[in-house]
Parts: sequence; structure tokens; C-alpha cells
Amino acid sequence: MKNKNLKAKVVGQGFTLIELLVVMVIIGLLAGLILPNYMSARERARDAQRKSDLEQIQKALELYKMDQSPPAYPASLNFNDAGFCGSSWSGGGNVYLPKVSCDPKNPDGGASDEYKYIYTRNATDSLKYTLTACLENKSDPDGIDDAVLCPTSGKKIMRVEP
Repeated sequence: MKNKNLKAKVVGQGFTLIELLVVMVIIGLLAGLILPNYMSARERARDAQRKSDLEQIQKALELYKMDQSPPAYPASLNFNDAGFCGSSWSGGGNVYLPKVSCDPKNPDGGASDEYKYIYTRNATDSLKYTLTACLENKSDPDGIDDAVLCPTSGKKIMRVEP
């Protein structure tokens, strides 16, 4: 008799199908809210790395300019060359950039056509240049809309000038 009553109590204390479905829906909604935010966090982190890289390159360009007589920025630099990525940038016995950063989207070397660092010296004034990088985050407040330099629509650029 005791076993019969005990069995009836255990069976009656389980979860119903409706309760399980409600819990699964709640978990699904929470995952749906968190996952997109996690994915955009990775884009924001790569963009933060790009901004930091631009600042380092800008400082290296200033060091280079100060070592020149008369002061001038380099005529051309290709920071996206696979051989340049990860190496140092030096000249005249001075190291301007101990390690040239690779684009965070392609850390193994080089850069894709979409994310790259673009250095352009002014043709008429050797004391002016533009340093540009495409950003992944479309809503970045530091970014500027530019469909020419960033081929993927909706991407923004970060531009640095002296």
C-alpha cells in the first residue's frame, strides 16, 4: 500500500508539456536577443583595433617626417602588402614602426580588398597625407560614409590627416 501511494505522488509532480514549451520559448527569446549583440561586439573590437593601428601608423609617420631634411612624409607606403604585414618599418637606422599591424579581419597577412589601410601622400604638398581604413560597424560614430573606398555598401571609413 505504501508503494502505491508513493508512486502516485511522484507521477503527479512532473512538468507538463505546456510548462516545458514556455521555458523553451523564453530561452529561445533570450538567445535571440543576445546572439546579435555578441556578433556586433566582434565587429566593434576589430574596428577598435583598426583605429589603434591608424594612430600607431600616424605616430610612425610623424617620426619619419622629423628625421627627413627637409621634413616630408614618405612618397608611398603599402601597409597591406603581405611581406610588410608583421614586419618592421625602418629607414636610415631608425625604426619607425616595430611591427606593422595586419588587418584584424585577416591576421595571417595582407588584407582583403574590403578592409585595408590606405596611405596617400598629397601630390603637391609633401607635408600632407591621408590615412584611411574601412570600418565594419555601420553605426560607428567616428566613421564617415564612403562607398568608393569601402566597396561593401553601408561600410564607413576612418580617415586620419596631419
